[in-house]
Amino acid sequence: MSARTIKDKTVIIAGGAKNLGGLLARDFANAGARAIVIHYNSAASAADAEATVAAVKAAGSQAIAIQADLTTAAAVEKLFADATAAFGRPDIAINTVGKVLKKPMSEVTEAEYDEMSDVNAKAAFFFLKEAGRALNDNGAICTLVTSLLGAYTPFYSTYAGSKAPVEHFTRAASKEFGERGISVTAIGPGPMDTAFFYGQESPEAQAYHKSAAALSPFSKTGLTDIEDIAPWIRFLVTEGWWMTGQTVLVNGGYTTK
Repeated sequence: MSARTIKDKTVIIAGGAKNLGGLLARDFANAGARAIVIHYNSAASAADAEATVAAVKAAGSQAIAIQADLTTAAAVEKLFADATAAFGRPDIAINTVGKVLKKPMSEVTEAEYDEMSDVNAKAAFFFLKEAGRALNDNGAICTLVTSLLGAYTPFYSTYAGSKAPVEHFTRAASKEFGERGISVTAIGPGPMDTAFFYGQESPEAQAYHKSAAALSPFSKTGLTDIEDIAPWIRFLVTEGWWMTGQTVLVNGGYTTK
């Protein structure tokens, strides 16, 4: 059985250009990954993706950036095919892709519902499917979800609702891929100190979220930092492989379930 480490492994990170995905790419390169495939969604993230590629190469790993809208099965399949063509079969696949919408249910349009479902649920399903097909035996898969899966709250019906299926996708995939030694997990961060959070929240809501976690007074912002989440993902795709089929909420005591 191959060692459960990052060293000499090939990694795919969906949403790997910046924020948590960019931090993971850099960390994995510093830990000796052989190659890292950095996916990004659109031209708006191209410069960030290239900067992350440069940082990964500077740390001694191979890297490429691949642009793709992962809301179609064909695009996800092509991402894995292109990654495999570049570096061989991957060992670790991480999906940080997501979209948030804070809006009363009475105001959500059909187009908004479809977009949220496509980005948060459909893309995650086909990412898991293709990862299961493409990964080497004894690999690992981790998907980013949300701590709102443990909340009783208004206004996030399409966000939490479209992330919720991923919890079951994770269970099913862990059973189906387990015979090949592949572990499958999901991480649910609390509100993170990134543009992903601030674009949705009023100053009043920001103040609430910054004080809502049990450990908020010990965080530099009161929110979950990407540096709080990265170690958990690193652990789950390496030494923590024995945990599989689980959705873990990592949020400083913001929600629990």
